[in-house]
Amino acid sequence: MKRVAVTGMGVVAPCGNSPDEFFANLVAGRSGIGVLPQVSPRLTTRIAAAASFDPSTHFPAPRLRMLDRVSQLALVATKQALQNAALELSDDERATTGVFLGTGMGGASTTDDGYSTLYQESSDRIKPYTVLMAMNNAAASWIGIEHRLSGPNLTFSTACSSSAVAVGEAWLRIRSGAAPVMLAGGAEAPLTLGTLKAWEALKTLATEDTRDPAASCKPFSLDRSGLVLGEGAAVLVLEEWERAMRRGATVYGEIAGYGLSTDGAHITRPTVDGQARAMQLALDSAAVPADAIAYINAHGTATLQNDAVETAAIRRVFGTHADRVPVSSSKSMHGHLLGAAGAVELVATLLAARSGTIPPTLNLRIPDPECDLDYVPNVARREQDIELAMTNSFAFGGTNAVLICRRA
Repeated sequence: MKRVAVTGMGVVAPCGNSPDEFFANLVAGRSGIGVLPQVSPRLTTRIAAAASFDPSTHFPAPRLRMLDRVSQLALVATKQALQNAALELSDDERATTGVFLGTGMGGASTTDDGYSTLYQESSDRIKPYTVLMAMNNAAASWIGIEHRLSGPNLTFSTACSSSAVAVGEAWLRIRSGAAPVMLAGGAEAPLTLGTLKAWEALKTLATEDTRDPAASCKPFSLDRSGLVLGEGAAVLVLEEWERAMRRGATVYGEIAGYGLSTDGAHITRPTVDGQARAMQLALDSAAVPADAIAYINAHGTATLQNDAVETAAIRRVFGTHADRVPVSSSKSMHGHLLGAAGAVELVATLLAARSGTIPPTLNLRIPDPECDLDYVPNVARREQDIELAMTNSFAFGGTNAVLICRRA
């Protein structure tokens, strides 16, 4: 089996538009959550985690007319990642290099606009590119087209674990020798009226903190009230280790393990069994014991049930080491990016291992007896020896994906 290096990363997210800016803001506890700039009177919620992203600075107007925001975010993150990797591919390598991308909702803005035009404005004229912009595989397809990559191009849609699955499956492809290089990650742009109303109906969104809207997401705290939706993208360049060494690439870390399981129990309620199984499978594939993990980037959505279940699952897998391993949820700052969350949080985990600094769980003010781990509350923890770190991604529908990375 071949080793897999991460040689490039790109991020466009609520806390920053590059990996370095993103991670620096996490470490500093600067939240990307706030009041939406344009709040519809039809919405109950006013808060979200929006990316500071102006597509007109990246794409000419004719191109923008064919790209949903989710594709815009994905393409910019990919361009960053490739530049970051200083990657040059031969024609033969382009034929085997693929794109594995995760998204939960695809072109949500285009879908929303189309329904608004059809039903609210009673118009029979829909944008001619609506299907091509809204389809879930549009972002991955555009990446392949723009960079002339003719290897496998797959879109994974497993709700909140989509991009973690995409990275894990790309890791398996390189590990088996099927490809020397893969682009993997995820993108999501769900901050539309229709999507926000649908999440309101599900009653999982956080209650706004009226004193400080940025503090509305409170993972693992007794006063947590739900998740905050966010938008963004992260793409990573995964490369066969020996190839990366031969070309003298900068290696940001190694993907060492991947675990994938399904609860098979309920469409929204997570299970300890399913989450614990994914973590154990990741440890097994990395061939490392639980007590070798020095940091866990938690799924940590700040919903009452999820945080308690994840805590119990970590305790089941890690035993007495669960009391010693630091756990934190960066969603407290960048919100829940749904299908993009796994890839964005993998970037945070890789940089935590590389720098020896663990981002905090912001807004954890009141201990919860059911959430009794070391959650690195409110202030980053520095000068840590993090050789191996784990990041968890769990989803509606019950698909659990766990990645383990090793410091380079």
